[in-house]
Amino acid sequence: SYRRAAPPAPRDGALFLLPLCEDIEERKRHELQLAHRASHDSLTGLPNSAELRARLGARLCRRPQSVRAGAVEALDAAFEGRAEGTGTGAGAGEHGYDGFAAPGAAGGSGGGEGFEFPGDFSGGFPGQPEGPYDHHVHTVAPASDIDDGTKGLAVLFCDLDGFKSINDRFGHHTGDAVLIEVARRLTTGVRDGDTVARLGGDEFVVLADGLGAADAADLAVRLRNAIIPPIRVDGRAVRVGASFGIGWASCGMSADEVLRSADQRMYIEKRSRSKAHRRAG
Repeated sequence: SYRRAAPPAPRDGALFLLPLCEDIEERKRHELQLAHRASHDSLTGLPNSAELRARLGARLCRRPQSVRAGAVEALDAAFEGRAEGTGTGAGAGEHGYDGFAAPGAAGGSGGGEGFEFPGDFSGGFPGQPEGPYDHHVHTVAPASDIDDGTKGLAVLFCDLDGFKSINDRFGHHTGDAVLIEVARRLTTGVRDGDTVARLGGDEFVVLADGLGAADAADLAVRLRNAIIPPIRVDGRAVRVGASFGIGWASCGMSADEVLRSADQRMYIEKRSRSKAHRRAG
């Protein structure tokens, strides 16, 4: 006959735990140092070009503000039989779940079958980086250099005037000291939360959010005036000037397009100041 085996009797005696501990503080500190070096300029300590583009790109989406309506307007438009809304109401400054095809409309299922979603509803729509419930507030720009009350993300592109002659005359040690001091003056002249970055060479960029056109122009003047005073290096006083171009970040643009626009405005400003100087001379 079949007999079921009895379970083994429990062993007498104490149970022991052997804890293993490892101090990872030094390793974590090293990882943070490597991450900082990858995203910051080694000379000035400012965010570098890659970090600047990352911060700028985080504020931008692929859609211009005027392209799509918000969620409420899009649904109203769908029920009215249009493919998507074109309203510019209170929701137009945010991304919502829009872009639905209406029943019987172009791209729809027709015959009153209901909506067709142009993508997985839970994962967003084609060409749309954010999901359908992501209320991303659009980054918008003033319509012109005249202050119309619009507050946006100003991008101030700064190029130093006369820096090359300092490098050529006094050497790279003096040039590096000038760049470090300019970085300090720029950082001191902006608000907490603004970004001052070094693109490379003698080019710097300031990101300042929540500014109107007049605010950005005033900031450029203040920063220029902060850079102009003499910089003392090894008992010698040297001077550099600065040219600023003001661009505006706006959804529908890439980070490179925003920087290129500000760079072009900087060169226009530099040429106009150079011509004015030659006329005065």
